[in-house]
Amino acid sequence: MNEPIVASREKWYADGLRFECTQCGNCCSGPPGFVWVTREESRRIAEYIKSADKTLGPEHKRRVGLRHSLTEKPDGDCIFLKREGGKTRCGIYPVRPLQCRTWPFWSENLRSADAWQDTARRCPGMNSGKHYGFVAIEEVRRRKAW
Repeated sequence: MNEPIVASREKWYADGLRFECTQCGNCCSGPPGFVWVTREESRRIAEYIKSADKTLGPEHKRRVGLRHSLTEKPDGDCIFLKREGGKTRCGIYPVRPLQCRTWPFWSENLRSADAWQDTARRCPGMNSGKHYGFVAIEEVRRRKAW
């Protein structure tokens, strides 16, 4: 059982943070990395994209050790990132994996104010838009499932 979330003045983001996705696509592209997907997430994505056999093939996900990650295009973009007419969008947004749903409130981004600001240099949605209080941030950061 998770311990209750209690606002703490010890956390640098105790007063909350601002974030609103600008659909720039920067979090879905760049150097090679991993977007971990569970079996349930794979099933939801396959259903959403109307996969004939209701599974994601190697063009969509790859095995990494005992886990699976979405594949990337040669330029580093996520296989589901769409760039059309000067706009960027996620082609599976309603069923995107938990890892994507919790951006930018990842533990590594929240490690310190400097870590947050370093990440914000690539993400124009950070430090603007909707205010998330400490408890909301912690709920997102600690989420283990949809």
